[in-house]
Amino acid sequence: MGAVKPLDRQIVEWWPHLNTKQKEVVLSVVKSFVQEEETWWNDIEDNAKESIERGLKQADQGKITPHKEVMKKYKKWLSK
Repeated sequence: MGAVKPLDRQIVEWWPHLNTKQKEVVLSVVKSFVQEEETWWNDIEDNAKESIERGLKQADQGKITPHKEVMKKYKKWLSK
């Protein structure tokens, strides 16, 4: 199955401590987050989706510029 992320491990660790009603509430919240994300993604235009996916791919490949460098480069325009 692969390595379990620390946050996932914590969720699994704490899950048994919840009663049925609490588990129902947690599940409802998780579902609402997923539905919200799906709705947001489905509502944007295809060119925006392509741009986001391209940016995520570049980030995965390490093709990023640290925020500090960007701020240094554009400081003169931000101070006006």
